[in-house]
Amino acid sequence: MNLHQPDFERDLTRAEAEDALATLRRWATRASPEEVADLDPAIARLLPGRELSNYPDLSRSYPEGFQADACYRATLPDLQNGPESLIRGARAPIQHVGISGFRLPVRFRTRDDGEVTLETAVTGTVSLEAGKKGINMSRLMRSFYLYAEETFSFDVMERALDRYKADLASCDARLQMRFRYPLRVASLRSGLSGWQYYDIALELVETGGVRKKLFHLDYVYSSTCPCSLELSEHARQMRGQLAVPHAQRSVARLSVEVLPGQARLWFEDLIEMARRAVPTETQVMVKREDEQAFGELNAAHPVFVEDAARLFAAELLADPRIGDFRVIASHQESLHSHDAVSILVEGETFAAQSLDPRLFGTLIHVP
Repeated sequence: MNLHQPDFERDLTRAEAEDALATLRRWATRASPEEVADLDPAIARLLPGRELSNYPDLSRSYPEGFQADACYRATLPDLQNGPESLIRGARAPIQHVGISGFRLPVRFRTRDDGEVTLETAVTGTVSLEAGKKGINMSRLMRSFYLYAEETFSFDVMERALDRYKADLASCDARLQMRFRYPLRVASLRSGLSGWQYYDIALELVETGGVRKKLFHLDYVYSSTCPCSLELSEHARQMRGQLAVPHAQRSVARLSVEVLPGQARLWFEDLIEMARRAVPTETQVMVKREDEQAFGELNAAHPVFVEDAARLFAAELLADPRIGDFRVIASHQESLHSHDAVSILVEGETFAAQSLDPRLFGTLIHVP
């Protein structure tokens, strides 16, 4: 008996195609949507009433075993890296584009040669040329994660910056790491101690081929108004009237440029400079003798907001490791319904004609 193999190479007649279509439709009307999608989602468009549908029925089951191989990944759309024709709005360069606030634990070295691991919020940005549609945001994170297990310093930050700058073919790049640094601080008289947390940020900026290392610290202190102190003493002396000068929690944001070729500027160094400038730092552990001492300390160092800015500046000017700097002080008044503020800038790095309208609103100490 002779067996004849079907001739799949020949052209099918229209009648044969109609028979095949009818068979497929009969099957599809009895099959479940999942079965149709598993065979070919496009089959759904062959069903009566579905001929003009934009989309076939899609599978509602998560494909546990699906793997995206290189060929599949090559088919994925990538609008951000598309041609210039896809740009919306002005064909203008963008100075900063990237990601802000992705968090991970990062190790830092302390001045006493120890290490501490801190939750760190990372901001990474690059410049974007006028003719480029966008950037691959995830590359910033992937580049940074290559160094995430190292103990961080400005040197490690530079390597991370170099990596994602190369990955994204960008001229300028920036990297900022923000965290709360714990430091054990002794009380004034009782012998107790507690952990003080300092908001700190390290920032590495490269613009026009010039790279700068920047260090930001928020220092929280008590500011007793010198005028209120004198008026209170006047009431005591002239009229025997008990009076209390007003004082308030205050915040100074010190931003400094760390100069190359100098000894390392440690977190503890900048904190101690702030404390020398204005000793009335808020306290962690307090007994009655500490509270009395704090009142005496405030009376010994009353300070207007202008005084505070200049006192901080004097400490920064005296340190050869520090170049340009900016001091922003906010005394959050207990007398007035508004705050007293000041800004003192040394050099061009932090100079600005305009201020963020909410700048002073960020100088709020959150325990």
